[in-house]
Amino acid sequence: MCYMEKIALGGGCHWCTEAVFQSLRGVDKVEQGFVASTGSHSTFSEAIIVHFKPESITLKDLVEIHLHTHKSTSYHSMRDKYRSAVYSFSQQQHRDVIGLLKLLQKDFSAPLITQVLPFVSFKPSEARFQNYYISNPEKPFCKAYIAPKLQLLLSQFRTLVTSIDKRT
Repeated sequence: MCYMEKIALGGGCHWCTEAVFQSLRGVDKVEQGFVASTGSHSTFSEAIIVHFKPESITLKDLVEIHLHTHKSTSYHSMRDKYRSAVYSFSQQQHRDVIGLLKLLQKDFSAPLITQVLPFVSFKPSEARFQNYYISNPEKPFCKAYIAPKLQLLLSQFRTLVTSIDKRT
């Protein structure tokens, strides 16, 4: 039996984030919806929960891909809706992600704004929005916003990609 871990990620539209992480080897399931943390981050923000096999894909791989596939160095007016965050499920995972952000900062010219927050609560998206890219690859939104992220994934992280379309 394979050991499974989970991590929650938020940064941009959860349709985009879902499509990116559904394409990776070692990712068993991606739950799309809204995540809340604590304190000033207790409001729900678009995010996903990634269930993964650490022997197939590392936490470092997931965090690195997350940082490169959303605006992880950019403050913008939609940050309440699209909080740049990694939501941890344990204190050890929290410490590990903080260390990874410090390590990966070298890949970015501007400071990372991605926060490491404790996972508190999740609300799934409506069923009609789940698996959005897989169900709607020809929609204008998918072509304009999701397809470029998937191309970046293929160009920079090809060895971690199983399929851009899990229907195949």
